[in-house]
Amino acid sequence: MTPGNNGASTPEDDDPFGYLYADGQANGAQPPSGGYGYPGSVNRVRAVGERQYGQPQQQTAQYGQYGQPTVPQQGAYGQPNANFGGPETFPGAGGPTGRQQPVPGGGGRGRGPNTKGLLIGAVAVVAAVVIGIAVAMANGDSDTGNDNQAGNEVSTSSSASASASPSESSTSDAAEELPTIDAKALKLGGSAGLASDVEGAQSDGGVYVGGLNQVGNSVTWTVNGIPKDGVYTLFTRFSAAGEDQSMTLTVNGKAFGSKVNLGNFAHAEDGDFAKGWTKTYSWPNLTKGTNTLSLSCENGDKCDVLLDQFWLKAGQVKE
Repeated sequence: MTPGNNGASTPEDDDPFGYLYADGQANGAQPPSGGYGYPGSVNRVRAVGERQYGQPQQQTAQYGQYGQPTVPQQGAYGQPNANFGGPETFPGAGGPTGRQQPVPGGGGRGRGPNTKGLLIGAVAVVAAVVIGIAVAMANGDSDTGNDNQAGNEVSTSSSASASASPSESSTSDAAEELPTIDAKALKLGGSAGLASDVEGAQSDGGVYVGGLNQVGNSVTWTVNGIPKDGVYTLFTRFSAAGEDQSMTLTVNGKAFGSKVNLGNFAHAEDGDFAKGWTKTYSWPNLTKGTNTLSLSCENGDKCDVLLDQFWLKAGQVKE
């Protein structure tokens, strides 16, 4: 190109949009025939319905060629219309290429409700409910009978307890009412006699039995009101000082199996009888009604004691 020479073509030919201006149109500028845009540009416009559902895209026109519209094919019944295929239907997009069809008579998607199975399940549930109600009613009747029986047992037990209570009370009262005797009520034998010089005796008036320290001296207690045969505990309150003592117990004319232990349990010094008061016990067999108990000084016995009281308790006890 040289000065004054505009080249082989006019400016409107160089300007792709010259046909839009009045002077360009006067100079003969024409719109491009290769599609919208630059002349000879590639026509990338796709006709509506050209995209095929589940089919590869049609080959585009060659560079500079007009694309030919493709008449969309009508899909089969039940298949999606290709005109409405979304981006996911493009080849390589990763989406499904077709609609899944229901499997006739099989499980999975598309299967209708199993009305036969539902009916069987409903019948089974109703049967279970009816059986449960019947069992509950049967158990209710059985429980009611048990409750009544338990109530009768409770009533019987209560009556038995009520009737047993007086007996227990009577036994307890009898145990509490077993005889007790003071020294001055005892029958004395030999040279034994009553005294009250030494303090500490619990008998009425502080009276006790002394002078037992000689063979043949004794005290005798005739006991009335023993409720039944059996073993009883005979308590003896006495005073010993210095050396331990022991005497012979006779029950209903027979010597008891062992001597009565009259030990110096209070650890009183010899001759200090005021500090030697204590108690001991024996377990003789008594008969119902009246019994005779004697405590005597026999050969071989040590009888230097003061006797205060005797009392009985049922059974073998120590207190």
